[in-house]
Amino acid sequence: MMNFNAQFLPLLFSLSILTSSEACHDHKTLISSFSIDLIHRDSVFSPFYNSSLSHSQIIMKAARRSASRLKHFQGGGGGGAVITPNRGDYLMKMLLGTPLVELHAAADTGSDLVWVPCLPCGGCDPQNAFDPSKSSTFNVLPCDSQPCGSLPRQSCGDSNQCRYFYKYGDQSFTTGDLATDTINFGSAVSVSSPSTVIGCGHDNQFEDNTGIAGLGGGPLSLISQLGDEINHKFSYCLLPFSSSTTSKLKFGDQLNNVNGDAAASTPLFTKTPTTFYYVNLEGVTVGHKTVQTGQTGGNIIIDSGTTLTVLESGFYSELRDAVREAVGVEPVTNPPEPLDLCFRYEPEMEQGVEFVLHFTDNADLRLHRGNMFTVKDDLLCLLVIPSDSISILGNIAQINFQVAFDLVQNKVSFAPADCTAI
Repeated sequence: MMNFNAQFLPLLFSLSILTSSEACHDHKTLISSFSIDLIHRDSVFSPFYNSSLSHSQIIMKAARRSASRLKHFQGGGGGGAVITPNRGDYLMKMLLGTPLVELHAAADTGSDLVWVPCLPCGGCDPQNAFDPSKSSTFNVLPCDSQPCGSLPRQSCGDSNQCRYFYKYGDQSFTTGDLATDTINFGSAVSVSSPSTVIGCGHDNQFEDNTGIAGLGGGPLSLISQLGDEINHKFSYCLLPFSSSTTSKLKFGDQLNNVNGDAAASTPLFTKTPTTFYYVNLEGVTVGHKTVQTGQTGGNIIIDSGTTLTVLESGFYSELRDAVREAVGVEPVTNPPEPLDLCFRYEPEMEQGVEFVLHFTDNADLRLHRGNMFTVKDDLLCLLVIPSDSISILGNIAQINFQVAFDLVQNKVSFAPADCTAI
């Protein structure tokens, strides 16, 4: 049976790490790498785990999140609102404030601001919100501060405090004060980031009681704020949703337990907004047929928060035809939404379709079958959907690859990996 189980803001802090051996000498030192766990929001490790859901139900739940999230990338919502993605699939644990309070936030390469629900708050669970009045290191930033000027949309409060506002394509939103506080990542060594810029959300209409840890390319993201301290590098290695362990997010130079010789590296392309990580997909080989995009300037976003892979509709149509040809049977007429291409499952399909993604600079990424297909009930379904305007490499397509971003050399690398060993 198939196993179908992804500079202009100055640093306001230094990243300090105290190891057990250094504690004996009562001092701190700076290092440039550390790792934390990523928890899929439907896994057994998640605070939102639902034991009654089957694997196929989890896949479909995540697929529907993809369809909703697509609106954010395409600019839905209107009214001049800031459109950013929300409700990513993978959560990270953060310890915020002094004393530390444990919170979960969605780790999201398609978003910038780090924000959490804060007391007093509307639209949040007070038991799982951050209380800034109890943190001795919490400070609200003024309207004339540089971080406030970095926000896509902001206003000035009655006390000259910087107010942020983010609205999403599905009409959910968060608004509150822009502030600084200490974030501790709770890794094997004590990793603490004083004066991290965060959004303290006092009015939130948001599914689940989590915030977002933005890992995008914009100036307020966690990656940009860490900056030199992590050599402008980070990576992740995603496990299947049903895995019995957690995925890993690594900051800095920690690329171990991967097949470096098999790594495929391709340039990143800078576009506006700077949040998104664009690469150029030149084509896809399906079985023995290659479909070309004919594009050169960066045409697909690498995203940890979108489940499905999304392709611009013209290219998707050609890929869909190639998949139908490779599978060799007619698809079903009414696939389960939001999926678009499904076949009645037969065991011989296990030997069927191979996918290779061709990126700029001869970076070829050979996918596993589980990166592109899932079995739902008696159907074999393609985990790719069309879009009117944008393409996204979703997180299922990235499972069991170490995806490493080097923002100095402006490149991303994909290396096949056993992500349980990372």
